[in-house]
Amino acid sequence: MYLEKLNLKKTLLSALLLSSLYSCSDDPTPNTDPYQALATYQEGEENLIDDLSISSTSNNAFGKEIPGLSSLDKLRFASGNSLFNQSWVSAPASTSGLDGLGPTFNSRACASCHFKDGRGKPFEPSNIGSKGFLIRLSIPGKDPHGGPLPVPSYGDQLQNHSNLGIPKEANINVAFEYIDEKYPDGTPYQLRKPIYTFSDENFGSLSGVLFSPRIGQQIIGLGLVDALPDSEILKNVDEFDADNDGISGKANYVWDAINNTTALGKFGWKSNQPSLKQQTAGALFGDLGLTTSIFSGNPCPSPQKDCYDAPNGGSPEVTDKQMDRFMLYQSSLAVPKRRNYKAPEVLKGKVAFHKLKCVSCHATNFKTDTYAFNPLLSNKTIHPFSDFLLHDMGEGLADNRPDFLADGREWRTQPLWGIGLIKTVNKHTFLLHDGRARNIEEAILWHGGEAEKSKNEFKKLSKTEREHLIAYIESL
Repeated sequence: MYLEKLNLKKTLLSALLLSSLYSCSDDPTPNTDPYQALATYQEGEENLIDDLSISSTSNNAFGKEIPGLSSLDKLRFASGNSLFNQSWVSAPASTSGLDGLGPTFNSRACASCHFKDGRGKPFEPSNIGSKGFLIRLSIPGKDPHGGPLPVPSYGDQLQNHSNLGIPKEANINVAFEYIDEKYPDGTPYQLRKPIYTFSDENFGSLSGVLFSPRIGQQIIGLGLVDALPDSEILKNVDEFDADNDGISGKANYVWDAINNTTALGKFGWKSNQPSLKQQTAGALFGDLGLTTSIFSGNPCPSPQKDCYDAPNGGSPEVTDKQMDRFMLYQSSLAVPKRRNYKAPEVLKGKVAFHKLKCVSCHATNFKTDTYAFNPLLSNKTIHPFSDFLLHDMGEGLADNRPDFLADGREWRTQPLWGIGLIKTVNKHTFLLHDGRARNIEEAILWHGGEAEKSKNEFKKLSKTEREHLIAYIESL
């Protein structure tokens, strides 16, 4: 894997040098700056998913389908969209196709966590609740498949809502510690560190359990990630940093419940799900308490007797036909084209993005494989700005909760495509796994571990140069 990664770097460097030489063919002294080619607009760089990118800057920018869907698939897409936005109800109910919620849950609809197919909002002290926030739970050790061990009486996800007559598991509280610091040039900045506590624990104390706060991510481009062959992700693995560049991308291998085997993880904040279908089924089960043919057991731990004995909405509560609609919808959500990609400040920021080695983790240039479920996604070049690998992000971002091969300091690189439209779609700019960063700048400043060097180089930039880099990220 190291040789493949090294060859990839050599290829990129050669391409940049060649482009630079051609662009200066009239100059008797060729410019050998490897970043010169990045300082100008590159044909087609606005398209992050080949010929399937769409032009949209509206507040529904994340909800558009990829071009080319058949008439039948457009109907399936619309049906999936309806299911995604529909609030489920407790069983039994007259709306038998949409009952079975809970009995305990985190949200009533997929869109509650991914409003307009976008990013959830973190838990705030002033809020009654949140939109898209949850907490994973476990105790030290591993389950028979190598995953986290659930907490007795609570399971692996804290349920802070419940149906009428069913006790919820607990309340979540948050307070913030504010950290004031300065850039080397004297410009002040502030970070906020969330501190979570639990109250009204109905099934025993949660003191000492391992927990990890999570925010729902925007769901654009998921079908393309699902279509990536393992080889495309593994080409960037360098777990022991054999090339000494400080970046040690690691693959997570997780339990594939559909195929009853271990598989490469692609989805989730710690790459703990191997496929879009299992990710979807896991969210339905964990977030809404809905069973599928993949996760068909009782979502309530048996000590929660009222919850465990409550009526269900069918076996399974989400039918295979409904799962098919969910899958067609989610796999067909397009990635918007970049904006302002020719602006001088954005082009300067692009150079800085590469010079600071941000691209070492937020990687581009992947090729999808044949994708039978949605053939339009087959053999496409995509630029997700993620390597989908685990990286040590430092103690500041650590949740100290292992998840399969991911340790308590490791997180999957978050794709950056669409990041500049979150404010338009979701009316906020909260970032990172628990929404602690209030904007892109703060997200960068929270980076540590493998990204410590890049963060420190960012801090050394002038204020204008920092703004250029942020402008480039906002263009994605």
